Amino acid sequence: MPEHFLDRRTLLKSMAGALPLASPGLRAAISSASGDESAPGIPWQQNVRRVGQLNMTEHDPVVLNVEEWADYWASLKVEVTYVSVTGILAFYPTKVPFHRIGRYLGGRDFFGEVNAAARQRGIRTVARMSPDLNWREALDAHPEWFQRNQDGSPRPTPDDPRLFATCMFSTYMTDYVPAIMREINSRYEVDAFYTNGWPPIGRLPVCFCNVCRKLPPAGSVAYWEAFNQRVIYLWKLYDGIAKEKSRTAFYFANLGGGTHAAPNLALLATVCEWFQGDNQGRGGDGAPIWGASLQGRVCRSVLGNKTAVNVVGAWSTGRILWRESVKSIPEMQMWFNETVASGMTPYLHVIGGEDGLGEDRRFEKFGRDYFNWQASNDSHLRPLRTIAEIGVVYGQRTQLFYTPPRDASRLDSMQGIYAALLEGRFFFDFVHEDHLALDRIGRYRALILPNIALLSDAQCAQLRAYAAQGGSLLATFETSLYDETGRRRGDFGLADLFGAHATGPVIAPVGNSNPFYAWIERPHPVLDGFQDTNWLPGPQYRVPVSPTPDPVLTVVPGFPAYPPELSYPRVPRTREPALILRETGGSRIAYIPSDIERSLWISGNADLSRLLQNTIRWVAGDGQPAAIEGEGFIEAFAWETKPGFAVHVLNYNNPNTYRGYLRKFYPIGEQRVRLRLPPGRTIAKVELLRAGGAVPHSLREGTVEFTIPSVLDYEVAALS
Repeated sequence: MPEHFLDRRTLLKSMAGALPLASPGLRAAISSASGDESAPGIPWQQNVRRVGQLNMTEHDPVVLNVEEWADYWASLKVEVTYVSVTGILAFYPTKVPFHRIGRYLGGRDFFGEVNAAARQRGIRTVARMSPDLNWREALDAHPEWFQRNQDGSPRPTPDDPRLFATCMFSTYMTDYVPAIMREINSRYEVDAFYTNGWPPIGRLPVCFCNVCRKLPPAGSVAYWEAFNQRVIYLWKLYDGIAKEKSRTAFYFANLGGGTHAAPNLALLATVCEWFQGDNQGRGGDGAPIWGASLQGRVCRSVLGNKTAVNVVGAWSTGRILWRESVKSIPEMQMWFNETVASGMTPYLHVIGGEDGLGEDRRFEKFGRDYFNWQASNDSHLRPLRTIAEIGVVYGQRTQLFYTPPRDASRLDSMQGIYAALLEGRFFFDFVHEDHLALDRIGRYRALILPNIALLSDAQCAQLRAYAAQGGSLLATFETSLYDETGRRRGDFGLADLFGAHATGPVIAPVGNSNPFYAWIERPHPVLDGFQDTNWLPGPQYRVPVSPTPDPVLTVVPGFPAYPPELSYPRVPRTREPALILRETGGSRIAYIPSDIERSLWISGNADLSRLLQNTIRWVAGDGQPAAIEGEGFIEAFAWETKPGFAVHVLNYNNPNTYRGYLRKFYPIGEQRVRLRLPPGRTIAKVELLRAGGAVPHSLREGTVEFTIPSVLDYEVAALS
């Protein structure tokens, strides 16, 4: 064996030499600050309401004022802060081989100093690690630890080619990472371990190392299953190591990605004690403002009331990164608003401690003001249960493995349905595709399936059972046309519910032609608001389906858009339905055989949005549990809380809602709220937590009504 080759036994022996542990008095102070961790059934992390992190840089040991930073977090009333260990660069005098010590450490135990400063203020600490990259010396000694390209070459990171991507299927994850965790446990008091950069958030890794070549093909459903098994195995391994020191400690990882997350979130929720929603800000051109809210709905769908935090980056996110420059304060404020409104715990993330509190300190006052406002209203801002009666199914398999037609994107369908739901001011939840059993979805009046193309036979059976119990459904485009592996069925898996059969492949427009039009055959509530027209624009792609009796809309096939002399329908009417509506017992079923929500998203067409909103209203029926009437573009949440209820209103009336950063807020006027109360409940007071003060309310026949006079960026009506 070569001298530089590190085997498992040598690696574990390298951790000898423990330093003294934190004092019992320090542990007591932390326990007191965060609640009684010995209380049965209530893990300490479920009491966490505020989190802060200075993501340390290699240069920070030279410039960071440790006590000043700890005082800042204490002034924000944060209960947890992350301290970098890391795995790429060591911030303490490590003895683990290949854990490179930072060039400016100078013999200091920088991690120990920062960790102690936080804990002396009663703030719990998370040991932050990063297992995704390592240096050339590790690659030379352990070539088996690293990802490989198809030609066998190692894969350097584009940001710094001195660092190489590690492989999650290698012994790097089972030898090197545990060695660092055990070294930290032997020397310090920490409350949890966290890995940044793993598992990957929104994509599956593609690696051609010797181990990965033996796995199913990358990008396949079979590979995803192997990937998920490895994630769960490592998660349990690391969690077990965390608990070697304390039964209340645990491990968690970097997550997020919204509906496009890489790991199976339903599976991960069975072992996850802390969901790290890494949605730090808008990620690129055309990203809508509601990314944090969407993440919150995803977290709630799989975790319920388990801890979910959302990382809000003070730094400038987007296609061009300025890591140590603060993004616009209104943009950051709205991201925090969405985090709180959607039921997550807010988490302020700052990178680098240059010059004390940093060269750019514009986040400092904002963070203190926001977190202190939240702390003063904690009881009203902690959700217990949702009141929504519409569930939107999201399919991770469809998001990862479905091949959309031509230039379409898998992500556009979810954004389109989200936009329509916001425009219609609906209260709704997300539902994971693996949570379709009646005991989970039976509480919803209606489920929406926005092109959930991949569904198993068992999932189709669950949806039939839901409809048989009186639940209503709206499905679009290729929903259920593929099984869970991505194999195309000969017909819809839900053809019996839809009342129609697929008769051929997806039909696409030719060149720049009109896709198709939907001819109005008869009046119906889904056509409310459409006057003075005989047809409506059809979405870009459609599945041809068999004729149905008494259709509301039928297909007028596409025709050229140019030259205008030829822009007229060759076939003015057909029997092919463009919308299928059915009522069976207490269930309403709507099937739209086209990509209406995606076409809405990429075109912004108002007719498509109105038709989609009307159809949602029809399937959901009358008597929704809450409604908000008024002008403006909003997103709303309504929660049951310990004091009563809370209605959150986010004001998206802004020219930068769909692109860029918010520069300022544009207030909207009166918002008239109606909330149906559970039997036997009453309301004594309605307070506005942002504007301050109580507002009048009325209570009749189990429904409370009140008016929010105006909303600048965000308002919370607390009903006690």
